[in-house]
Amino acid sequence: MNLLEGTTGQEYIIKEILTDDEELNAFLFSLGCYSGEPITMVSRRKGSCVVSIKDGRYNIDDALAEAIII
Repeated sequence: MNLLEGTTGQEYIIKEILTDDEELNAFLFSLGCYSGEPITMVSRRKGSCVVSIKDGRYNIDDALAEAIII
């Protein structure tokens, strides 16, 4: 299942990132978003969601949330 299908307030473990864009992979890695790391969906908004990774909160769009497999 991908992050977009997740429940608000629930913590998940990232299984993989499904994207062919190397820049996007590098960006997510710099945020601490990679396989084995916990990620929490804080809230959902139209077209985006707020996630907590390590000690930071980030607003990501739905397309990116679909690429994060939990």
